[in-house]
Amino acid sequence: MSEFFTISVLVTTLASGIRLATPFLLASLGESVGQRSGVLNLGVEGVMLIGAYAAYYTALETGSALAGVGAAIVAGFLMGIVYAVMTVGMRAEQGISGIGIFLFGLGLSDLLFQKQVGTPVSIKGLTDWDIPLLSEIPHLGEILFQHNPLVYTAFLLVPVTWFMVQRTTFGLNIRAVGETPEAADTLGVSVSRVRTCTILIGNTMAGLAGAALALEVGNFQQNLTSGRGFIAIALVYFGAWRAFGVLAGSLLFGIVSATVLQWKTLGIVEGGTASLTSMAPAVLTIVVLVLVSRRFGQPAALTKPFDRSA
Repeated sequence: MSEFFTISVLVTTLASGIRLATPFLLASLGESVGQRSGVLNLGVEGVMLIGAYAAYYTALETGSALAGVGAAIVAGFLMGIVYAVMTVGMRAEQGISGIGIFLFGLGLSDLLFQKQVGTPVSIKGLTDWDIPLLSEIPHLGEILFQHNPLVYTAFLLVPVTWFMVQRTTFGLNIRAVGETPEAADTLGVSVSRVRTCTILIGNTMAGLAGAALALEVGNFQQNLTSGRGFIAIALVYFGAWRAFGVLAGSLLFGIVSATVLQWKTLGIVEGGTASLTSMAPAVLTIVVLVLVSRRFGQPAALTKPFDRSA
């Protein structure tokens, strides 16, 4: 009986960890693409909030969670256009521009929620898709193959992102622009076009990450993301700007978070200890980030605007 209970708790924790990792994975994958081209977006958190609200409100009004996902994608793309105009078109300082996007997203999402909804109303999220045959595998099926479509999408995007960055001409241009934009420009690569594309990709995925969060909890509230966007940025460094490294970091953070929640549910940690334990995922991320970041250098042109006329 004890062994069965232990296995059941472990399976539940790992399955929850994968779900909790999904918003981090989507946001950090998109941000990693942007940073490989030399663009840092500190506004990921704000874009996630806009995406989360767009998904929530659209699902609330239409009764369709899938429509909510579409709205979040559009919202993220539009935020990407704004950020691209600021950092690529106007060559504004990326750090300040990113903070501006964060504050804008934080304020606008809360304002729209108060004006359009007011009292929180729960929505129905995406229905889980059990993969035929695979979902019936004991334990492993519940952990890996009984999730909603956004979870599968996030994990499928990992090899897609890796292939795009490492094995395509566009990916070669991204890496060239992120390291030596002047040389890339000399070879005929449009630095502005490449960076604009990566910004749009990153912000669209951040909007999708917000949708994953809102549709998972089935609600919206002020600052729903609670710092997840900033953690996603840290996970890019954690993963050394590589898709599979970002995946490892996201899974680690998600599983540790799920473990902490499970401990609280089982009463293993209580009171002040529970509050301290809640900090474990963030502390672990910081520690590993410090250890890993020393081994890998960031893209040479990261945060540096490119002026062709200079």
